[in-house]
Amino acid sequence: MNNGIGTSCNQRVITSVGLTLGKFAPLHKGHQFMIETALREMEHVIVVIYDCPDTIDVPLPVRAGWIRKLYPSIEVIEAWDGPQQMGDTPEIKRLQEQYILGLLAGRTVTHFYSSEFYGEHMSTALGAVDRRVDEERTMYPISGTAVRQAPYACKAYLDPCVYRDLVTKVVFLGAPSTGKTTISAHMAKEYGSIWMPEYGREYWENNQIERRLTLEQLVEIAEGHLEREEALVQEARDFLWVDTNAITTYMFSRYYHGKALPRLEELASQAAARYDLVFVCEDDIPYDDTWDRSGDVQRHVFQKQIKTDLILRNISYIPLKGTLEQRVSTVKKTLAAYRRYANLAEWIGNGCGV
Repeated sequence: MNNGIGTSCNQRVITSVGLTLGKFAPLHKGHQFMIETALREMEHVIVVIYDCPDTIDVPLPVRAGWIRKLYPSIEVIEAWDGPQQMGDTPEIKRLQEQYILGLLAGRTVTHFYSSEFYGEHMSTALGAVDRRVDEERTMYPISGTAVRQAPYACKAYLDPCVYRDLVTKVVFLGAPSTGKTTISAHMAKEYGSIWMPEYGREYWENNQIERRLTLEQLVEIAEGHLEREEALVQEARDFLWVDTNAITTYMFSRYYHGKALPRLEELASQAAARYDLVFVCEDDIPYDDTWDRSGDVQRHVFQKQIKTDLILRNISYIPLKGTLEQRVSTVKKTLAAYRRYANLAEWIGNGCGV
């Protein structure tokens, strides 16, 4: 099998094949400039991306997914067993060359693209043209190290699809009058980021008739909340703090109508995997009996229903109890032990139970 190199489905001979490799940890505009240069100059482009858990927590499939999404025509090869040694010694060079040659299994590469010293020895090993792109970083003065150290400060050099995967999304759930808004705003201020207010409250105030919304309007709430939230991810610094999500809207639909429309069920299911951390604000604080709420008894019922739904969805959550100060302390302790993309068992082992 030639994997499309040499001939296409109509037997057209491909005469130029470009190859580049790296960790792309994470992918930034410098990498993209190199890839886009290869796309302009080559008939076919191959990108080899290495697994590198010691460099970045973002898993290989996520990093490969960025390239596939942005450049659908590129052939992306995930190098799960690639050498971890990096450097300028003869031994490391030979190790890298042997790995790439083995990976290609005799396939022809005409140009090797890079912006690093290894362009010389790798292109020689491949019998390819050494094509250096922006080696002095004049076009894009950025590095993966700089991005890992300060993603928000380097945001201008990151595509939105990359940046969103570097932001930890934290959601606060709970029945009405359990302090979700208060702690969302507080945490955003304390961490110098932003928060996503509950869109459903705004929508309800503007559209309710006799304190009720239709099934269709509840879908509009979930879709509107998600649209706003997705836009705010690009403005967040490290964390996006979210007040409620589509699961809450789904629960309201079930509570008031006994059912939910399929679209709302779909959005609630998607929310199960959307957030990195889920906190449930408990109903142990005084009830704020405003005109738009249904009473303290209903608050307790709705709280139990929300927690049961999370359990049925296999969503791990951290309860928040007590005063605002106590709740903030729990959140900060959780964040201190948390590593995005880390194994849950490892996270619990670091002292953060769920």
